[in-house]
Amino acid sequence: MRIFDPHIHMTSRTTDDYERMAAAGVRALVEPAFWLGQPRTNTGSFTDYFDALIGWEPFRASQYGIRHHCTIALNPKEANDPRCREVLALLPRYLEKDRVVAVGETGYDSMTPEEDEVFAAQLELARAHELPALVHTPHRDKVVGTRRSLDVVKESGIDPGLVVLDHLNEPTVGEVAGSGCWMGFSIYPDTKMSPDRMVAILREYGLERVLVNSAADWGKSDPLLTLRTGEAMLAAGFSDDDVDRVLWRNPVEFYGQSGRLDLDDVATEGTFAGNSILRGGS
Repeated sequence: MRIFDPHIHMTSRTTDDYERMAAAGVRALVEPAFWLGQPRTNTGSFTDYFDALIGWEPFRASQYGIRHHCTIALNPKEANDPRCREVLALLPRYLEKDRVVAVGETGYDSMTPEEDEVFAAQLELARAHELPALVHTPHRDKVVGTRRSLDVVKESGIDPGLVVLDHLNEPTVGEVAGSGCWMGFSIYPDTKMSPDRMVAILREYGLERVLVNSAADWGKSDPLLTLRTGEAMLAAGFSDDDVDRVLWRNPVEFYGQSGRLDLDDVATEGTFAGNSILRGGS
């Protein structure tokens, strides 16, 4: 089983996690820029963080044969802090970097006017840089936040096929299923989805435009829950090809729209034959 985790925060994980992930079949990942748990008080702290996402973390991952990519944005929670607003001016320089495959995480935390403004501005950056966008749906008032996110995406004029709404669940997946956007699900203990619940959603909604991630970070989380979801799919009667589509080909298809995925020598097993969408693919 080959795995591409499309949303995991390795900055918060140990090097032992990279070793475990590689042994479990994780060959590629995307690390979205996010809130580190402690408020940042100046723009320089974001510069250092973004530099680590495009420098140090790819190096750490490479020691275990894992290809590391990232997304860059001012996250929704810190969009409310006026000390962080100047980060928006930094983003264009990072959105030109080779391993930056999307703008994100953007979207909502508390659905404030400040978040509205930053969300719209970052979707415009995604359009200007011809990149996908990773949208964080809020943990509270999730149905309202998901509908509001879809409205902002529509108003922005971005192609919905370039947008993934993440952290979806049973009450919100139906809102997104007919929108043309991608549907992201975090398999995360207690607060998000479980492997069995994910299998039930796949049975009802199918495999198209679905991204399954671990979202592992500094909280109670597990970077191997993508593997556990694949195992649960097989136990429920899905085929090996179904699992490969969800855990490998779908994230390659979505982030491959950036033209910046570097997977040529790791995408060799299984049934995937779509290297033409990868930079340098044959």
